[in-house]
Amino acid sequence: MVPAMKMKRPFTLKRAGLLLAMILLALLFSAGTASSNSVPIPIINIQGVAADQTVTVYGYNFPVGTSFTVRMGEMGTLGVGGVVVGTTTPASSTFTETYTIPESLKGRYQISIRLDGYGGYYSYNWFYNNTTGTGPILGTGGQGGIPTITIDSVEMDKSVTFTTHNYPPNQTFTVTMGPMFTRGIGGTNVGTFDSGTGGSLTKTFDIPATLKGNARISIRATTAHVNPYFSYNWFYNNTATAPTPAPSPSPTTPGNTGTGGIYTGIPTIKMCSVVRDDSVTFVTSNFPANQTFTVTMGPMYSRGIGGSVVGIFDSGDGSMSAQTFTIPAHLKGSYKIALRASTAHAQPYYAYNWFYNTTADVCP
Repeated sequence: MVPAMKMKRPFTLKRAGLLLAMILLALLFSAGTASSNSVPIPIINIQGVAADQTVTVYGYNFPVGTSFTVRMGEMGTLGVGGVVVGTTTPASSTFTETYTIPESLKGRYQISIRLDGYGGYYSYNWFYNNTTGTGPILGTGGQGGIPTITIDSVEMDKSVTFTTHNYPPNQTFTVTMGPMFTRGIGGTNVGTFDSGTGGSLTKTFDIPATLKGNARISIRATTAHVNPYFSYNWFYNNTATAPTPAPSPSPTTPGNTGTGGIYTGIPTIKMCSVVRDDSVTFVTSNFPANQTFTVTMGPMYSRGIGGSVVGIFDSGDGSMSAQTFTIPAHLKGSYKIALRASTAHAQPYYAYNWFYNTTADVCP
């Protein structure tokens, strides 16, 4: 007798659709649901440093009750894989803590610090390993507490006078001048000065023969370290003196100072709000006047270099301004996104930052 053969049922479109529906239901009930609530970005600011001993940080926007592991590492590592120096479990969204600098990092010129928490929260910064005065030393992402120079006066084709701000003590700075947009990099050495007790000093240097007749000139002051202290600026090569600043200037409109396009410091951008997969709004600070900036977005850690162009804006008079741009399609769904604003010069003005691609509003 020939045994009966069991016939296989054909795999129809109807059965395929049913199978797909069952898979989707399984995924729906096994996976967590993404929250649509605003998620603030945890940030740490450096408050004080005792050289080779301790660093004090101020944290804000931290999730309450979440335990964070604190690490320190070499400069440029973002603290990833660094030496564990403690743990912190914030009882509120803000806190101040002091951590001991590990033996392996004592003597380092700059040190990274990082806090990693449960659920993917983290924050990092860095600091100069030297004792400084009270008050904030570094701002978000290491942007604050940076040495800057303000152009005070110019004598056409002869000399320029500038004043330093926030300079570290007991450091030797070499001053160079070069063509506009070079930021003084590779420029002509015009002299050196010692920062003494630090802070503000007024210095005058001669304009080199190679730059006489130039309409605009870049100037730079830098130390000789591998990771140096430095600042740069530029000036119109015409006889002029910066006016005396008005008393109690508005902190919300820093803009530019002086006459003839005198520009001070480093442009930065602060992320203010995000609409997930839709748009991001940031606020500019210390941008040079009358410049066109192209905005790009790219994957995290790219700093926006080579990213997708999402628009342009004009810096106007250089005062603070809010800018909103659309997140490009290929970055939608990304957890973190890098953003950059840059001019088109060979040595451009630029600023960059990053943001969580989560609906949030962190500006007052």
